[in-house]
Amino acid sequence: MADSNAKGEKNKAEDEIIMNSNNQFLNQQPVSPKKGPTLSTSTSSFEALDTHDPQLNNLASNMFSSTSDWIAGELDTTVEEYKLLEQMNRVTLTKYSDMSQITENVSRGVVELNTKYSSLLPYLEQIDQIDSSVARLEQAAYKLDAYSKRLEQKFKTLEKRSN
Repeated sequence: MADSNAKGEKNKAEDEIIMNSNNQFLNQQPVSPKKGPTLSTSTSSFEALDTHDPQLNNLASNMFSSTSDWIAGELDTTVEEYKLLEQMNRVTLTKYSDMSQITENVSRGVVELNTKYSSLLPYLEQIDQIDSSVARLEQAAYKLDAYSKRLEQKFKTLEKRSN
């Protein structure tokens, strides 16, 4: 019986009609005078088939036309931006392809230079050895020159004594 009592209270709550300040029922969906309940909570009385103020129709038509033009312009701009982006991507691809070719050529050149350097390394070592030998020979020549000058001085002093 408690169950039926709860159901009875619920039905009473549903049966009560609460009205707001505009005399609209708060617990019911808005109702169109011609078509019945609507999904909109708007208080507009617009019906598609009713005749309206021609100036209002003209303004609404102008607004929709302008909005359509604006959206079309935005879409055109977006399309142009995508075309520009696509063109930039192509140019970038070409540039990176060129850079890749240059890098490959430089890499081949470095490999060739390393190979040539490896083949010339024994000769370069010989040149370094010859250079150090020449430096030692030059030092010996300076010492010999200095010794010969001292000998010449001694010889001249001895020659003057003999005279």
